Amino acid sequence: MNSRHALQLLLSLTLLTSTLATAWPPDPPDPRFGAVEAYMVPEQAAALRLGWDRMVVRWDARQPNGPDEWKVSADEAQRLADAESAGREMTAILMGTPRWATDTIPIGGPPRGLDLPYNDPANLWADFVRRVVAEHKGQIKHWIIWNEPDIAIEEAGAQFAGSVDDYYRLLKTAYLAAKEVDPDAVIHLAGMTYWHDVVNNRPLYLSRLLERISEDPDAASHNYYFDVATAHVYFKTDDVYIILKAYRGILDGYGLKQPIWVNETNAPPVDDPKYPVVDPPLLPVTMEQQAAFVIQVNALALAAGAERVAVYKFFDEVPVTAAPGGDPYSYGLIRPDGSPRPALEALRVVTTHFTSARSAALTDKPNYFIVKLDRGGAITRVAWARGDKSVTLKLRPTPNAVNATLFDAQGKAHPLTMDEKGNYKLVLPPAACNADDSCFIGGQPWVLIEIVPTADH
Repeated sequence: MNSRHALQLLLSLTLLTSTLATAWPPDPPDPRFGAVEAYMVPEQAAALRLGWDRMVVRWDARQPNGPDEWKVSADEAQRLADAESAGREMTAILMGTPRWATDTIPIGGPPRGLDLPYNDPANLWADFVRRVVAEHKGQIKHWIIWNEPDIAIEEAGAQFAGSVDDYYRLLKTAYLAAKEVDPDAVIHLAGMTYWHDVVNNRPLYLSRLLERISEDPDAASHNYYFDVATAHVYFKTDDVYIILKAYRGILDGYGLKQPIWVNETNAPPVDDPKYPVVDPPLLPVTMEQQAAFVIQVNALALAAGAERVAVYKFFDEVPVTAAPGGDPYSYGLIRPDGSPRPALEALRVVTTHFTSARSAALTDKPNYFIVKLDRGGAITRVAWARGDKSVTLKLRPTPNAVNATLFDAQGKAHPLTMDEKGNYKLVLPPAACNADDSCFIGGQPWVLIEIVPTADH
């Protein structure tokens, strides 16, 4: 087929809604793409084909008054049942010290007995971990040990009042106790923010933690007491690549091969007319930028080697209030009144057109990014401008592609433009940049899908 005939064929296909492309995702959902607290609206989560979810199991709620209590939330079983029926894997954070179990402050204080062996009855944290993991054996395999310990106790948002040494003991105890009752349990490091260390001129918490763990003569034989490292990434698209590469480098420095998950990521908007944020303390994100961020951060995370990614969060149960010192942002892709933000459809683009990716390759240019996902029977290319000027790209069609469709961040199909040589021509819209020229979220992305028949598809 000559180039003119190929061009005519491609042009004849671009206005189709691409049944093959939109029907591509296999069943069950791809476990790599999730959203925190999707269980709050299970029907919407199932419709979006989310692959994983996260809930918090609080020790202070299970045993608020003493070790003889064991209170289970009435809706916990339903959450797990809904997730299982939809093919959505549930993960859980273990955190929250009851007042009776710590000698310091409740909720965030290190549990009493952490300096004791994990099988000592006076190690209270070990007893809790052992019991909750046994309770959910066969239902929950992934256990995240606490949340954001890199936020120092004197800083806003602090959730752990202990030292790095305390967290090492918390982690080691949880690892050994959990594996004792469920050898298939997967233990995750707490999610870390990265920037709290950077702005305070501290070595990264992951580095400080691994240095402490390396002093334990038994650590190497126990995988350094964790199976997965965890990152939290907010507001800036490029940060996900920077942070994941930094964490990978730290792990490699100790010869560790644990995968990295992005357990929380989002860029909450300030311009939602239903839930506006007046005088935001951080970057002023629009709803349109939030939608772009969801697609960009998932693409870059795959290119940086992330094993899984989850948006924080799927649904805002109650409106956020701008209380002094509180978080004024409304994060949910679905508002408290049940209406969707544009970012919900952006996540649908991800769960539809990023699934089954076998590889992710990044083209990193000063003025644009392209992430290419090889999905076996399909090729997805995600492209966006990085600066305040539009970028015109000419992309060669994939050999043997039988169909090509161009989608925007809302999943709407658009006509493809071809040049005289038969290349796709894409004009990437500019990013909305701040007055100081910082373009923290790229311009609106294009998602180009090509169907490429293989022996398997």
